[in-house]
Amino acid sequence: MEHKIIISSLEDIDRAAGEFLHRIGDRRIIAFFAPMGAGKTTFTTALCRRLGVEDAVCSPTFTIVNEYITSEGEPVYHFDFYRINKPAEALDIGFYDYMDSGHLCLIEWPENIDELLPEETLEVRITVNPDQSRTVTWTD
Repeated sequence: MEHKIIISSLEDIDRAAGEFLHRIGDRRIIAFFAPMGAGKTTFTTALCRRLGVEDAVCSPTFTIVNEYITSEGEPVYHFDFYRINKPAEALDIGFYDYMDSGHLCLIEWPENIDELLPEETLEVRITVNPDQSRTVTWTD
């Protein structure tokens, strides 16, 4: 089944994040495929905000992974593989330990480690529309 959420503006992103979290259910590994500037980090920030994360959420471009804690005390792992040159670099940070943790893993630039993504990964696409709104789509 294909799912679609339209984010009409930045002011609409918290609503969209809440709807997304509700609709993905218990999926724990989420890979965001989108071009530069489409809003991957912005949407991840909104997701974390909806989960009660109080820390500042930022792209872990240089650290590769950031850990945040939800209001329920659960970790959320936020990955940015933009600067990964080969999949072995993801393995060096313990990639599969994170994936096997059962905690929410939000992945930016997953195409750089595509062959490492577990089968249960939910592939999400964010597209920029001509009116600058965003469309978030996935199939389950």
